[in-house]
Amino acid sequence: MKFSSSKLTKLTTVALAVSLLAACGDDEVIEVERIVEVIVEVPAEIPAPVPFSYTVTVTNLTHAQPFSPVAVVLHENGYLWQVGEVASVDIELMAEGGDNSRLIALPQALTSMSGAMPIGPGGNDTFSLTVNDIADAKLSITSMLVNTNDAFTGLNAWDLGQLEAGESWTTQVGVYDSGTESNSEAAGSIPGPVDGGEGFNAMRNDVGFVARHSGVVTSDDGLPNSVLTGLHKFDSPAMRITVVRTE
Repeated sequence: MKFSSSKLTKLTTVALAVSLLAACGDDEVIEVERIVEVIVEVPAEIPAPVPFSYTVTVTNLTHAQPFSPVAVVLHENGYLWQVGEVASVDIELMAEGGDNSRLIALPQALTSMSGAMPIGPGGNDTFSLTVNDIADAKLSITSMLVNTNDAFTGLNAWDLGQLEAGESWTTQVGVYDSGTESNSEAAGSIPGPVDGGEGFNAMRNDVGFVARHSGVVTSDDGLPNSVLTGLHKFDSPAMRITVVRTE
């Protein structure tokens, strides 16, 4: 008898007692018992997944710069942006118009979430995310400062493997310039409530690389065509992030 299965991996030996009839001399028939070993294949036990769960709270520290809906991404490798390198179209869409749809759909994302609403100054938003069997996922967070041309803030590929269950970590992060749109601050060029102007524009007319943002120059600073005032200035840091590993 032959047993085979591509899905069965564990082998178990079973001893069976088999009765046989054997003939002896003078036509005498006796019963002989023989032990026969049969190999039975048993499915290997599949281990239960190990969940790693986190709560992420994002707080807006600015005076008059609403954040676009925050993108929170857990991923295995890579970075969402690099200072000194050209911004991806995914970052450009978010930094110029607050659109994070491509960031939360990145192929390397293990799981991701988007905030439902913008976060006003002093406000916060909280996210709960879980991945299975990956203790060292990377956490990235991005959001646009919407009363700017292309400023954004966030966290880039922080290693969650540093947190044990029950531990928390808090940091404050600064502001970046995506380098894709000139910081003219002119009417019609800013999508936030101070202007209601244009968001994403595929044409790139700035330095062409991501850098730390140098801040805005407002009408209060003598720039006559700026739609911003001194209220819209921001210092670094602009965002506070608290991460708690809950499981």
